[in-house]
Amino acid sequence: MLQYIGKRLLQLIPVLLGMTFIVFMIIRAIPGNPAQVILGQQASKEAVAALEAKLGLDQPWYTQYFEFLMNIFRGDLGESLRTRSPVADELWPYLAATAELAIFAMIIAIVIGVNAGIISAWFQNSWFDYTAMILALIGVSVPIFWLGLMEQWAFGIELDLLPTTGREDVRNPVHAITGLYVIDTLIQGRFDQLGQVLRHLILPGIALATIPMAIIARMTRSSMLEVMRSDFVRTARSKGQKMSLVVYKHALKNAIIPVLTVIGLQMGILLGGAILTETIFGWPGIGRYIYDAIGFRDYPVVQSGILVVAFIFVMINLLVDVLYSVVDPRIKYD
Repeated sequence: MLQYIGKRLLQLIPVLLGMTFIVFMIIRAIPGNPAQVILGQQASKEAVAALEAKLGLDQPWYTQYFEFLMNIFRGDLGESLRTRSPVADELWPYLAATAELAIFAMIIAIVIGVNAGIISAWFQNSWFDYTAMILALIGVSVPIFWLGLMEQWAFGIELDLLPTTGREDVRNPVHAITGLYVIDTLIQGRFDQLGQVLRHLILPGIALATIPMAIIARMTRSSMLEVMRSDFVRTARSKGQKMSLVVYKHALKNAIIPVLTVIGLQMGILLGGAILTETIFGWPGIGRYIYDAIGFRDYPVVQSGILVVAFIFVMINLLVDVLYSVVDPRIKYD
């Protein structure tokens, strides 16, 4: 197993290098001059040229790329062109905000999606099966931005039950330790703030969870239906075991492999693609951070942000591969 993990980690190197090169070239193909954006349209050509020289933007692209790689190997993600602050210091709070939202959304998606898929397979062709699959189809089809706006209107404006923007109560801000506010409030014993943080998570979490929840439900149902027709399931039922025990202990364990694959892919997508949800709910996440950096042509922020998200994505895929062998002992990595 350790040898397999080491080999996979080595395979990540060319993947990440290729990704950095592609992102580096695409960003520089975007029209606009970072120095001009920083100084404004009224700045003189001399001032723009001086700032380009100061930022190293007057150097050939391959020199800039090589310097970017050397900084990464030294653990330095560079400085933001806009704020002149280290990208690593700026990046973590935004990444932590997105990670907290994505984990919360994925918990909702897994708990509801897996159980809905299991019950649909258990009672195939029942009213619950048809209802769950119709809702899953709607969940995949409904745009996140529309769902988010409807949630804000219904639960934030009409019913006034939940906050519609931000991560915390601005009148009672959380003292950040890890950047994950749920953990920070638990560490400090601030359960009043914990309640506020969870209330802020509910609406964006549900909006973000809708699509992966629907996908997980449909995949679980399909996989469970195939396993439920297996001989070992019929044997277990013929021995008089409870149906719930057969489904959750025997069938689910054999049907979970493709579901794990979907969960891993969806988790990676949530970490890198939550920009619509973050924008609608005013969530200070990594998606909005990179989006704003693109508007300012802040090359180091965009490059480093995408690199970190890509690294997390491939690490999640590696974790899913390792979980395969934990769930199913028949899978061996030699």
